[in-house]
Amino acid sequence: MKIITINVNGIRAAEKKGLFDWLENEKADVVCLQEIKAQEDQLDERFYPKNLHCFYQPAEKKGYSGTAIFSKQKPIKVSKKSPWDDINFEGRFIQADFEGFSVISIYIHSGSAKQERQDLKMEFLTQRFMPYLKALKADGRKVIICGDVNIVHQERDIKNWKANQKNSGCLPEERAWLDELFFEVGFIDGFREVNQDDLQYTWWSNRGQARANNVGWRIDYQILSPNLKGTVKDAHVYKDSWFSDHAPLIMEYQL
Repeated sequence: MKIITINVNGIRAAEKKGLFDWLENEKADVVCLQEIKAQEDQLDERFYPKNLHCFYQPAEKKGYSGTAIFSKQKPIKVSKKSPWDDINFEGRFIQADFEGFSVISIYIHSGSAKQERQDLKMEFLTQRFMPYLKALKADGRKVIICGDVNIVHQERDIKNWKANQKNSGCLPEERAWLDELFFEVGFIDGFREVNQDDLQYTWWSNRGQARANNVGWRIDYQILSPNLKGTVKDAHVYKDSWFSDHAPLIMEYQL
């Protein structure tokens, strides 16, 4: 099974850059998108490939946030609402249930705009999302959480480690949250299960020559429930074409 996740930074802009032609060639089983920045009534047939079941969860605010899941197989159930009203208002969560496992596309807040958003990000992560993930683990369902988490985990996951210690996405408390998730609760950073290479980034600033010089951050993940350990067979970041300021994270599983 092949699963792709990408923050498209505007699905209409990504379509113009060839995203859907590329997806047709990739033939993924599931595709998770974040930051679609569009309402469904703004999307025509180009955004509903005939070979995929397409489910969008836009934000209430036009041109902002939003998530989506595409799949070859029709899901048993699609949940467009999370347990959190503010997350639903911003279209940050969508879940597809298949036989034996679920896939979630999630777009975690960025805290870079102002301290209020950073405080909201940490409140969501620690007070709401972590208890939710612990409950998922206890439930025993196999879950793959795909998305833009907006946090690097370790020094090898960001080019300029020292320079970003006080910046959102690389703050000690954010990285400690991932430490708890991976090392204590037992969820799995799927990419690092099979790919230990350095310089593996999924996002680059549009400023300067960040992309050309590979000055990036690894902030996009496929996070696995503990009962999926050993199922990842391949993981890589696709950089041959550019559809947004993020690159697709492509992973293959034996489920």
